[in-house]
Amino acid sequence: MKKTLQNTVKVGAVIALMLSAGAVSAQTITGDIAKAENANAGKVDGAVRVIDNKGTIKYLQSSNGITTLTNTTNNVTTTTWQLGGTLASDTEINAATKDFKITLEAGATTAEKAGRFILNGIKAKSGVAATEIKTDGTAGTGYTLLVRDEETGAVKKMLATDLIISGQTYFTATDGQEKFLVTTANGDATNGLGSEAMVDSQIPLPNFDKVWVYRNGAKLIAGLDYTIDDVNTSQINLITVDAGPTITNDWKVYAGDIIEVQYYK
Repeated sequence: MKKTLQNTVKVGAVIALMLSAGAVSAQTITGDIAKAENANAGKVDGAVRVIDNKGTIKYLQSSNGITTLTNTTNNVTTTTWQLGGTLASDTEINAATKDFKITLEAGATTAEKAGRFILNGIKAKSGVAATEIKTDGTAGTGYTLLVRDEETGAVKKMLATDLIISGQTYFTATDGQEKFLVTTANGDATNGLGSEAMVDSQIPLPNFDKVWVYRNGAKLIAGLDYTIDDVNTSQINLITVDAGPTITNDWKVYAGDIIEVQYYK
């Protein structure tokens, strides 16, 4: 599945580049293209001579990613046109309102047997993440991520800030307080709610390995000093501090303690 996902993302990258590029020059559609050498036996990308219904000699030839080969031995009068070759000019495919699909897995029983879409020669380039996705056709700035919609197969753009979500809130505790609600509701640090309300996409909180809880700046131990419980998965998470007289939890929450919650997912 890993290979399949990588292949799909690579295909999506190519399609997105072709369909969402800004102002680019399309393939040659005006002027003249020089005639190639005649398509003799064994000739690659030669000009195929034909005549029209009035006997006028004309030539058909390939260019821009289409390769032709004229047979050398058998059927030397046969020239085959093939997809593949070297682009001679900038090229654009306008899908208009139609789908443009490349299917890699048709008939494959395992990911290893599926077709592969390989991109070579990709150059690394540094830059900054985009802060918005343009939908009006104008050029934007920065980089976005390409993702695949598993329901439709469509390749879509995503902001890097939407892929990794992080947040922080804090509470000013009352004496002996053990329960702290991380919620989407507006609150303040003194009424049992966090100082910063969270948006729906940030609730519920992720697992312990992505959540950090601090008491007055000292990190508490996940699963030992506190637990995370779902109260309402669409609105609230409950942080329960497990303070007590035992050797491992020989502390308590005092009035004015700052309980801070940080996380990412």
